[in-house]
Amino acid sequence: MKLLTRLRPVYTCTALREIIGPLQCRSFQPDFVPRDPNAKPIRYKYPAEYDPYGPRPPPSDKIVQLAERIAALPPEERRQIGPSLREILRHPNLKQISVEGMDLSATGCGPVKAEEKKAEKTAFDVKLEKFDAAAKIKVIKEVRSFTSLGLKEAKELVEKAPAILKQGVTKEEANEIIEKIKAVGGVAVME
Repeated sequence: MKLLTRLRPVYTCTALREIIGPLQCRSFQPDFVPRDPNAKPIRYKYPAEYDPYGPRPPPSDKIVQLAERIAALPPEERRQIGPSLREILRHPNLKQISVEGMDLSATGCGPVKAEEKKAEKTAFDVKLEKFDAAAKIKVIKEVRSFTSLGLKEAKELVEKAPAILKQGVTKEEANEIIEKIKAVGGVAVME
């Protein structure tokens, strides 16, 4: 037994400090009591009108009389009180913040309805409303000139008037087509 202790020296805490140097050590805190996992949190009940600064004293008679005098003023004079007090007390003039384009709906996600300008239409459709029976052949030829339809398809399109002749054209091109149809005896409109 003495042989084992000689081979394996036993170090105490102070002996280790001398060998290794100062160490940081954590010790158990006996005053710490872990929270019961089944315990419910404490719910504090606040009064209906909770004021964190405590109860306020009632206003003085002078303040009550002043409030009554202000309430008795006509609306035009009441509107002048704010700016004049701001000037006398040297409060900064608050500027209004623009909320244009912001979504201020209760849900936070909804269409922004700040008077949006309607996007100007760039593509138009040309529709053949009606034509003279005598000018049917001329209208068919004119429809074939600005569409890539054959004679049979153009004839069927003209005969089932009102029908859309061309879609997605510019305003200038639509006006040209309407003028050409009008010149041969038909009535076309732009949509």
